[in-house]
Amino acid sequence: MDTSAARPPCPPFTRDSAIAKVRAAEDGWNTRDPQRIAPAYTADSRWRNRAEFALGRDEIIALLERKWQRERDYRLIKELWAFTDNRIAVRFAYEWHDSAGNWFRSYGNENWEFDASGLMQVRHASINDLAIGEAERKFRWPSGRRPDDYPGLSALGL
Repeated sequence: MDTSAARPPCPPFTRDSAIAKVRAAEDGWNTRDPQRIAPAYTADSRWRNRAEFALGRDEIIALLERKWQRERDYRLIKELWAFTDNRIAVRFAYEWHDSAGNWFRSYGNENWEFDASGLMQVRHASINDLAIGEAERKFRWPSGRRPDDYPGLSALGL
């Protein structure tokens, strides 16, 4: 993986570039492809994901592989909460089911810090899971990128 490749938009962020960065992250995660997602992070990126810690792309890939073995039919929406020059705060929700077919909506917040080339160097995620029935699902687009006309978190009342 090329660590020198820029990943626009790059800091310093404006409201519009921060929103674009959040959508790019959402789109990447909705691929559920750790190999495609990892290049968005620095080679030595530090993560806290729930109670799990990862350092560097190899550990990030391993974490994501475990995640999507457990969290099936994953669909994610992210929304900008706040931003500064090289940091972005995001709130998100995603829906998934386990191997037994039990559905969940997971809610959380992330704090991101980027290097000058737009690669994420720090990610802190706090996540809570809520068991839901299949009929309570709100994220019903086909697997992959959320369509542009599909409502975001605020429009869905989340």
